[in-house]
Amino acid sequence: MWSNSYFAIILTPVIITVNIHKIIGHSGYTKIFNLKIRRDIMPGIGIMTDSNCGIMPSEERGYGIHVLPMPVIIDGKTFNEGVDITPDIFYQKQASGSVITTSQPSPGDVAAMWDRLLSSYDEIVFIPMSSGLSNTCQTALILAEDEPYRGKVHVVDNHRISVTQAVSVLDAKILADEDRSGAEIKAILEQESLDATIYIAVDTLEYLKKGGRITPAAAAIGSMLRLKPVLTIQGDKLDSFAKARGMKSAFHTMLNALKKDIATRLAPLKEQGCLKVGLANTPMEPEKLEAFKAEMHSNFPDMDFVYFPLTMSIGTHVGPGGLGIGAVRSRSSI
Repeated sequence: MWSNSYFAIILTPVIITVNIHKIIGHSGYTKIFNLKIRRDIMPGIGIMTDSNCGIMPSEERGYGIHVLPMPVIIDGKTFNEGVDITPDIFYQKQASGSVITTSQPSPGDVAAMWDRLLSSYDEIVFIPMSSGLSNTCQTALILAEDEPYRGKVHVVDNHRISVTQAVSVLDAKILADEDRSGAEIKAILEQESLDATIYIAVDTLEYLKKGGRITPAAAAIGSMLRLKPVLTIQGDKLDSFAKARGMKSAFHTMLNALKKDIATRLAPLKEQGCLKVGLANTPMEPEKLEAFKAEMHSNFPDMDFVYFPLTMSIGTHVGPGGLGIGAVRSRSSI
């Protein structure tokens, strides 16, 4: 016979809290005991992303997440970012004239990772790069509709890449640790998807020309005039924003645009203390990078600062010397 007191049953390493409905005694009154079971040895939700966020597979354990490497194709051979090719080798091959293209992970690779994670988790929240910049998200959404993934894998399209995507991933981890369901996490991240802004300056026009994004004539004229395109990502599209002469001028063009965004549409988030600024780059001289970081700190002294390198998928089109800055809603303390 159960007593009228609450029970706490602790079995290491499994912690059990129990809600028991029990009818007691001959008088017909009912005592209700709440019983809830939680298994700490098998976390409920796994957080998964791709390496476009700037976090490499070798770093995933430190963040408590799982990273799908993005493929890059160099002279016809496929490499997986952060697994069998390093940034140094990638940019050496790019500088030597190798033919480099990007691709999305195969559905088989995505499904294989889901299968592995579902052996350890009840649900998966997968946060790939923006659907407006890659087909990875759309492919995953279709795949998640099939068994055995339906209802277990939640694919989030919150229109992010690079630093803003990384922040979303770490926010998802926080929400999972707060015992939110996979469906809840997906809904929250997608609702907050536009709470971010990104500006990117391109130092060389060579790789935009190679990718067919500008004509050879435009590249030649732009290089002669030292023009640096400034691009922007607002939502899920990459658009032209401005042109500047030299990277220093391009940086200040981006900086002024970022200040305007923070003072206007992102102002409520800053007032709530949940807005971070960030910087990302492809390889450049260390002193230049430190100077850009210092300017970010001096212009936003009261805001947390986030840094991740730009990934090979972006570097393929931008080349060395590329620089991105932005702001993003965040729950995490990176």
